[in-house]
Amino acid sequence: MTGKLVRWLLAALAVCGLYLFLWPVPIEPVDWQAPAAPALEGDYAENRLLQRMELYPTPDSNGPEDVAVDSEGRVYVGVKQGQIFRYAADGSSPEVFATTGGRPLGLDFDNDGNLIVADADEGLLSVDPSGKVSVLCTEAGGERFGFTDDVDVDSQNVAWFSDASTRWDHHHVNPEAVLESGAYGRLIRYDIGSGECAVVLSGLYFANGVAVSPDETYVLVNETWRYRTKRVYVRGPREGVVETWAENLPGFPDGISTGADGVFWLAIFAPRNEIVDKASPKPWLRKVLYRLPAALSPKPKRHPLVLGLDENGKVVRNLQDADGLDFSHTTSAEQVGDLLYLGSMLAPKWGRVQLPALDCGPRQLGLPARPIDRKIAC
Repeated sequence: MTGKLVRWLLAALAVCGLYLFLWPVPIEPVDWQAPAAPALEGDYAENRLLQRMELYPTPDSNGPEDVAVDSEGRVYVGVKQGQIFRYAADGSSPEVFATTGGRPLGLDFDNDGNLIVADADEGLLSVDPSGKVSVLCTEAGGERFGFTDDVDVDSQNVAWFSDASTRWDHHHVNPEAVLESGAYGRLIRYDIGSGECAVVLSGLYFANGVAVSPDETYVLVNETWRYRTKRVYVRGPREGVVETWAENLPGFPDGISTGADGVFWLAIFAPRNEIVDKASPKPWLRKVLYRLPAALSPKPKRHPLVLGLDENGKVVRNLQDADGLDFSHTTSAEQVGDLLYLGSMLAPKWGRVQLPALDCGPRQLGLPARPIDRKIAC
């Protein structure tokens, strides 16, 4: 009986081994070497400043990826269920402003007061003040958008937006797109006046957040799978130049926005994952990770993290919640006056925090304090 049991166990192990190493998978992982992840110290020192956020639930929904604020101070968020909610300036009275029929992600207002929406399913949309939805663009360069992600509209009424991946849609980010880590992303421009839609840059490793510089000579675009941000000059004497603006970030960069005083706000979805980094030069290992049951696959940590960077990509602000108690998976950070609004891809709420209140004094929430670098965190 014991011998039979051993043989059965060996056979089961053999089957599991064949499955983990040989079963066909839909991904073709890219061979690359992730740089050593920076420690959460110094410029990235852990803190709990974001625990001071005020949080606002989204009714019977989740995933307010981005936040936009209109001229009256009203707040708009798009959720996984396809609605765009509008809140009063104080965060009360949420109501359905529009329904896109897809998955609204990036939001920004154009010069005429229309809400421009990067919808992962439906493309680039415009929603007028009455809530009527119109399609602006669904393809560029002869290729349909696969995953319209973030958008920023400049003073010339040009919408700069990302097509995160022409290969994987938003239903296949994790594990497919994460473990493959391919260069299928694009930065695209849409002239709202002329209707022209054109590819600015392709071959990006998951094109995510987009931000136009204060002087509108360059656009920043995050490459999530490479932990970096590219700077693309789109006007002026350096037009056409592409360079790395920030690299080897401490997590997966998601949204980015232009704030006050030359500060860009960068939302980190989650800190780096050691398993994913170690598997980066081993495509075969990432195929094994793909075959694992969902319960055993690498998971993003609950750790909201937002960085403020100057025009040279140097960290000047560092806001975190090292505990991830009430909010997680930060996907956007938008400054309006002295308030910073935060969105999340997964949480059933959005948040905002008053920037002048982000001092390094005693903790206000009854939790143990940790040392905070005053120069960075304040």
